[in-house]
Amino acid sequence: MNRRQFLAAGTSLLAAQLLLPSWARSAEPRTAVDPRSASTFDLVVGRSLLPIDGKEGSAITVNGTLPAPLLRWREGEEVTLRVTNNLEEDTSIHWHGILLPFQMDGVPGVTFPGIRPGETFTYHFPVRQSGTYWYHSHSGLQEQLGHYGPLIIDPKGTDPIDCDREYVVVFSDWTFTDPYRLFAQLKKEPESLNYQRQTVADLLGDMRRDGVLATLKDRWAWGEMRMAPTDISDVGGSTYTYLVNGHGPGDNWTGLFEPGERIRLRIINASAMTIFNVRIPGLPMTVVQADGLAVRPLEVDEFQIGVAETYDVIVSPREDVAYTVFAETIDRSGFARGTLAPRLGMVAEVPPLRKPPLLTHRDMGMASHHGHGATHHQHHGDSAKVQTTPKHSSDDARTPPSERRHSADPQPLAHPHPMGPGVSGVAEMGLYRLDDPGLGLEDVSHRVLTYSMLRSLEPNPDTRKPEREIELHLTSNMERYMWSFDGVQFAHVKEPIVFHEGERLRLTLVNDTMMSHPIHLHGMFFDVVNGGGNDGGNDGGNHMPRKHTIIVKPAEKVSVDITAEALGDWAFHCHLLYHMHAGMMQVVSVRPQGSDSVSA
Repeated sequence: MNRRQFLAAGTSLLAAQLLLPSWARSAEPRTAVDPRSASTFDLVVGRSLLPIDGKEGSAITVNGTLPAPLLRWREGEEVTLRVTNNLEEDTSIHWHGILLPFQMDGVPGVTFPGIRPGETFTYHFPVRQSGTYWYHSHSGLQEQLGHYGPLIIDPKGTDPIDCDREYVVVFSDWTFTDPYRLFAQLKKEPESLNYQRQTVADLLGDMRRDGVLATLKDRWAWGEMRMAPTDISDVGGSTYTYLVNGHGPGDNWTGLFEPGERIRLRIINASAMTIFNVRIPGLPMTVVQADGLAVRPLEVDEFQIGVAETYDVIVSPREDVAYTVFAETIDRSGFARGTLAPRLGMVAEVPPLRKPPLLTHRDMGMASHHGHGATHHQHHGDSAKVQTTPKHSSDDARTPPSERRHSADPQPLAHPHPMGPGVSGVAEMGLYRLDDPGLGLEDVSHRVLTYSMLRSLEPNPDTRKPEREIELHLTSNMERYMWSFDGVQFAHVKEPIVFHEGERLRLTLVNDTMMSHPIHLHGMFFDVVNGGGNDGGNDGGNHMPRKHTIIVKPAEKVSVDITAEALGDWAFHCHLLYHMHAGMMQVVSVRPQGSDSVSA
């Protein structure tokens, strides 16, 4: 690069920096996230041409930036947000994970009509919580085009999480292709955007390892299902650019620190379709919040974060060196990357992408076909035999016998499988997988977070046992790119799922598909039934982690307990944007006792 090219590149990077909101820029010396909160905001939704990873993209922005402005509220106050729509189409803002009146939830067709072009809608509600959250459009596919931003709520008093500085870290996926065109392509050929395919070399290697007959039988089984064991993500790195705070991998977003400081990273997955595996090589992370709520501090080296989940972690770098913040996609087709460093311009080694994982018969809910155990996920090129030893819970010491299960032990289903054109396959048995760290992370040598390890810091506010149970199946027809609950797409749902005000109920989700789905319930938190409940466990009980979004793994049967205290109609959906758009959504209606409807 000659001097002119160097100066041009530097000028271009500086211009891109200035178009980002201040919180998202690479840090200037001694700066971090602005700690000041406010209660009144004016937000303008429009279209902007922005430089993204060295190219120009047409984005839907809030106040002209991607990501949108950081909003900082304080628990106990009331906030007013005036949202003006400068688009030529309807828009909306949903406050993800926020407890509020359902009329303020921002879901067109469920809680309000949406915000029409040229109109202003005023959101107004009390702030009843604290923590790390985010906001995004719930209109069409606008979220994919950049309509999302971070949200911090400070607690009433002193924040118990002590740190010297903090950074918001927003991971997202960006495409320069019209998302409606992408969706149409998925409808025509669901596998057309997945380039993670097995090769002839893989076939020959499997034959050498497992034998010709076993390999051919396995290939035949996948062919019968019209799927491939590499169908991990619908859209991968050949289509997406993965961003950290609006920065592409080459832009190298940087957060500064001084050795010895405690740094709080507020990590948000604001992607449309991408589940990430997050690690900072050489720097342990202590998880202190999940989905905005405090958990018992837990030191790990890596964690999987589903679309719409948030994790707050504390890191304490001791040395005068740079560290790479590395978010590898679940299918390992790409990554988002940033840097923590003592000085701007420092970089650390960027890890190479690991070998893509493969789905197994276990992900079909077919563990019973392999004896007592279940196969672990394999990786391309792995020479080890498929492991069939049962994988025991890493949390057995804290999990009571009444709820203790092994990942490999199939759980019988209480209700018949849904059928119909929207259901191309079912899990024969539901598997307990809360002690599974996520696809491809089962056999790494370092510490990986699992849902079974999480415990809420404060005792659960409702310790009643559930009065009733609702079982829902996550269903699909991949050939037609149909996604649904219980085989019924949202457009064809006739009645909502009814909760009765004040009741304690158990919602059990069974994943009949072979993909991981981040499932989100609006308006309420749920308690994940992971052995931390009121069962006399060794940890004192009543400490189930409380979340608003949970990844349901292939063939998994997972239960969450809910206190139906939020009257109104609430969206309930998969947070993979194209899955929701294709029909994996329903409405939960919390109704007064003895009432058939909710009054607006």
